[in-house]
Amino acid sequence: MRAMIAMSGGVDSSVAALLMKQRDYDCTGVTMRLYRDPGMAPVCQKSCCSDEDEEDAAFVCSQLGIPFESQCYSRLFEKAVIQDFIQEYENGRTPNPCIACNRYMKFEALMDFASQEGCDTLVTGHYARITRNEKSGRWQLRKALDSSKDQSYVLYMLTQEQLSRLTLPLGDYRKEDVRILAEKAGLVNARKHESQDICFIPDGDYGAFLEHWTGHSYPDGEILDLEGHAVGQHRGAIRYTIGQRRGLGIAAEQPLYVVAKDMARNTLTVGPENALYSHELIASDFNWLSVPRPDVSIRAMARTRYRQAEKPATVQPLEDSRVRVVFDQPQRAVTPGQAVVLYDGDLVLGGGTIDSAGEFTS
Repeated sequence: MRAMIAMSGGVDSSVAALLMKQRDYDCTGVTMRLYRDPGMAPVCQKSCCSDEDEEDAAFVCSQLGIPFESQCYSRLFEKAVIQDFIQEYENGRTPNPCIACNRYMKFEALMDFASQEGCDTLVTGHYARITRNEKSGRWQLRKALDSSKDQSYVLYMLTQEQLSRLTLPLGDYRKEDVRILAEKAGLVNARKHESQDICFIPDGDYGAFLEHWTGHSYPDGEILDLEGHAVGQHRGAIRYTIGQRRGLGIAAEQPLYVVAKDMARNTLTVGPENALYSHELIASDFNWLSVPRPDVSIRAMARTRYRQAEKPATVQPLEDSRVRVVFDQPQRAVTPGQAVVLYDGDLVLGGGTIDSAGEFTS
């Protein structure tokens, strides 16, 4: 059996390769070259796209005695991930580029390459588990054993075919156990630091990145209160996200948060924390993953942020691959562009992109 290992240069993908070799798979390590921008090179040395990370991946493959190769996907990455990220921010939304990267880069482009190379499975270092319901024959995605490292939230877009061709060896391991395995094997990156979530903006300055990439600036504008009165000036609406408190520069008797963005008028609306809470959301491009699309409303646990705990909700399937999620209790800072993922215990039911939040009429 042949396995292609997606090698990031980090300890997780390295141990995934180690475990597959121990299972007697014929392994090949592959690094995807995704982001190469000379103008941002000093910053990118801190990200998972650096030359140093590629060198670490190659060295680990040498240690394990398996072939290594590097494949350039920078043009596809720019089109599928970076341009989408820019468009979403310019539309006033807050995207999760890691989800887009998983969807289009790892589990489409790299999985296709693995098939072309005659590999039976693609292997990644994600912390999640794949099982199969023997009664229905359906592949299912489940949370990782280590809840603190679980990455099932960013894998909701997987298809049945992709699940059948994917192996996630770390789903039953805790992070510290993975590092111990790496140390015992003498891997060079056993204690390597964690990579940044967004590889192309490792310093977190989204505004500077957008200006650098697009070549234009984003003008200042008015900050409004809930009644529509001007209370301050912002430094470009793209620099702010729903729920943000810091950097507003407004003196007020109580803390104020960004509760809405109007990109057409170039305004932010701020209000007290209680104005951040929403009882419902509408999500689109919803992928029913581990279960078929239900015909009626169901109960589920819903997560609207990567590191957020799930909350009980009623989920109503809608037309055009949309769902309506009604929470038992209002949720804070439900943000368009982010993902909502549904769970039943450790089982991932599916997920989609949040389009709007608030109170909706039937």
